[in-house]
Amino acid sequence: MKSYNSFIFDSCTFDPETGEIHLVYSLDDDVQFTEVLEIPTEGIRLNAIEQALFTLHIAGGASYYKTCCPKQIEVRSGILNKDQAAFWNMVYENGLGEFFFENQIDFTGLIHFPINELETPVFHQSDRPSNGKVLVPIGGGKDSTVTIEKLRAEGRNITLLRMGGHPLIDDLVSVTGLPCITVKRKLPRKLFEMNEQGALNGHIPITAYLSCLAVVVAEAIGFDEIIMSNEKSANEGNVEYLGKQINHQWSKSEEFETAFDGYIKKYINENLKYFSKLRSFTELEIAGEFAKLPHYFACTTSCNKNWKVAGEHLQERWCGTCPKCTFVFALMAAHLKRDTVEKIFEKNIFEDSSTIPLYKQLLGLEGFKPFECVGTPEETTQAFEMIKERGEFNDTPVMQMYRDR
Repeated sequence: MKSYNSFIFDSCTFDPETGEIHLVYSLDDDVQFTEVLEIPTEGIRLNAIEQALFTLHIAGGASYYKTCCPKQIEVRSGILNKDQAAFWNMVYENGLGEFFFENQIDFTGLIHFPINELETPVFHQSDRPSNGKVLVPIGGGKDSTVTIEKLRAEGRNITLLRMGGHPLIDDLVSVTGLPCITVKRKLPRKLFEMNEQGALNGHIPITAYLSCLAVVVAEAIGFDEIIMSNEKSANEGNVEYLGKQINHQWSKSEEFETAFDGYIKKYINENLKYFSKLRSFTELEIAGEFAKLPHYFACTTSCNKNWKVAGEHLQERWCGTCPKCTFVFALMAAHLKRDTVEKIFEKNIFEDSSTIPLYKQLLGLEGFKPFECVGTPEETTQAFEMIKERGEFNDTPVMQMYRDR
């Protein structure tokens, strides 16, 4: 794979007639990537989204920067002051931590967003009146349904936000009975060609990207709050690398949430609120809340194999063999009867002895916590203790492993 000296944030444009956003990046002005998104055009307020679009442009660059991690970063689509550059240095270094670890890249001092000392960024603060509307991004899993029902109980004016269409999320949206904004996203073919040719690849801070997209929608259409469904468990990392805790869920963490909310208020809209409704809850506690919502059991899934960018998708909601499936199965088994859990997953994952190595990782008995959105070993252990006490799964290979550990 050819090496490049600079990664360039070239331009970001918005066409109010079509709702299309074009995010353009390049490597040395030689290789160009153009990512295209489409948002609804009804009710668009053009003067409100300039800085929001710029923020999305910077966040979206992670997908293309990681192809070869050039030492120089150039920003042509806007101006960053010292504070902003420091924020994005933090987002890229922490958000790409898993990618650096998996590819054994020394990230120390690698990322330096340029500071423009000669010009002062112009920020257009929103002057629209408060309307009480809240925007809730959803991903098809249990967490966002718990958030939705907590907000519904408070009588909030809720609109859902999702990226891309998917029949599994169609089902969930239908059950909620709430309005939903769908954003279409098209990634450039060049990215996949470079990956096939050996470009570096790996995890990006996707929640940071989705959060910036939510800000664009909130500013363009008009929402007072963006309410996420990120839990307390996301604060804990997976493994240490080069003196830093690498956290697969860093852009779901409280550190990112606090910093991003401050960034929004300082540089986009001082009245727009960004926070997680579930920040004080562990994954196990959220599962307990979800267990009270049986009408969602058949229309949710946390299995990330359903959301692949490329390749075939599952024909069922749960693969039953990945870290997410195994972890969530344990959470549900801690709160629900065996027959209910088996009906949700259409299988009994505890009967599959091939999942035992994964459960040992989740329990902290071997290796480190999988690079997935899963809870802490302490939570998993607590779930297993609850399952053991309930007794319904104690005859399975997985529970026998736990009892004999």
